[in-house]
Amino acid sequence: MAVIKTIDLVGVSTESWRDAAHKALDEATKTLRNVEGFTVMETSALVDGAQIAEYHTTVRIRFRISR
Repeated sequence: MAVIKTIDLVGVSTESWRDAAHKALDEATKTLRNVEGFTVMETSALVDGAQIAEYHTTVRIRFRISR
């Protein structure tokens, strides 16, 4: 029987929400095995004046538990 675990991460980028999601996935795969996918839960940004300073993407990473 398979068990899937999830964790939520927030990726941060000065380029785009897509890049922020990639950064979260890259970091997750450094320490997690069997990553199967992720869901974008939320996007947000920090603003400096009239410009976006940082893009934030909250992702829910799914990975299969192995014994």
